[in-house]
Amino acid sequence: MAKKKSGCRASSGLSPHRSEAEHIVEICRRLHQRFWLSSADGNVSIRLDDERILITPTGLHKGFIGWRDLALVDCKGEVLWGRPSSEKLMHLEIYRRLPLARAVVHPHPPHSIAWSVARPDWKELPIDALTELVLAVGRIPIAPYALPGTQQMGDVLFPDLESTRVMILARHGALAWGESLEEAYNGIERIEHASMILAAAHAMGGITCLPADEFARLRVLREKLGPRTL
Repeated sequence: MAKKKSGCRASSGLSPHRSEAEHIVEICRRLHQRFWLSSADGNVSIRLDDERILITPTGLHKGFIGWRDLALVDCKGEVLWGRPSSEKLMHLEIYRRLPLARAVVHPHPPHSIAWSVARPDWKELPIDALTELVLAVGRIPIAPYALPGTQQMGDVLFPDLESTRVMILARHGALAWGESLEEAYNGIERIEHASMILAAAHAMGGITCLPADEFARLRVLREKLGPRTL
C-alpha cells in the first residue's frame, strides 16, 4: 500500500508537465539508441518558464527512465521535485545567459569526444571541411576541460555559446541548446555526424578544406539563414 501511495505522490508532482517530461524521455531514448548515452551519463532539460526547468534525474539510465523520474529545479538551483542531474548548474547557466534557450541536450557521443582526446590542440572542429556544417551550425567550438558537475563546467561554455548553439566539451561530451527540444537534439546530431565524417576522412588519408572563396560564400549564406541550428 505504501509503495502505491508513494507512486501517486510522484505522479502528481510532475503531472502538469507530463507532456514536456515525455518529450525529454523520447529524446533520451533516441540518444541511447544511437549510442550517444551510456548508463547514467548525460542530461537533457527544458525551460518551463522564467523560474523553473525540467531536467533528467541523476544516477538513472537515461535509456530507460520514465516521465515520473524527471526533476524540477528553480532558477537558483533549488530542487523543487525529484533528484536532478548533478550537472544542473551547467543548464542553469545557459538559461541565465541565453534568453532564447528553451532546451539543452548534453549526451556523450563517441566520435565528438574522441576528437577532443586525439587533438587537444584544436579549439574547434575544422568547419571549413564540410559544406553542410557551415550552413547548418556555423561552427563547432571545443570548450576547455572542466570538472563535470561544477560551476566551472558552465563558465567554460562562454563566450562560444553566445555565437553558436553547438559545442564539444573536451574529454566529456557534446552540448547543444535550442529554441525547442528538437532543435537542440538536431544540434547533437550535426556534431556527431560531422565528427564521424572527419574521422573517416582522416583514416582515408587526411582532412582537406574548401577553397577560401567558397568557404567565404558559405559563411555569407549562413548569416542570411540566421542563428538557428538547421
